[in-house]
Amino acid sequence: MHSHAERNMKVREDLKTLLKKVRQSIDKKESKDKIEPLMIQVQKSLDKAAQKNVMKRNTAARKLSRLVRYYKKGGKAEKKIEKKADSK
Repeated sequence: MHSHAERNMKVREDLKTLLKKVRQSIDKKESKDKIEPLMIQVQKSLDKAAQKNVMKRNTAARKLSRLVRYYKKGGKAEKKIEKKADSK
């Protein structure tokens, strides 16, 4: 018999894989036709996980929010360039 912990871990792993897949699609600049269904699938999965108490509601909302922001920016987050403190 499977425990709740095993089920929860499986759900988390699947979510992590799905999120990674979506981010990679965004990075590859794939068409909206390919990305949109994945985004919908992620939203459903996150909502379901929150509903089943696999993760907290706010955690699911945060993950979705960050993914949507990433999507709208067009992918790869720009790295901050640190300025040297040479000039006095």
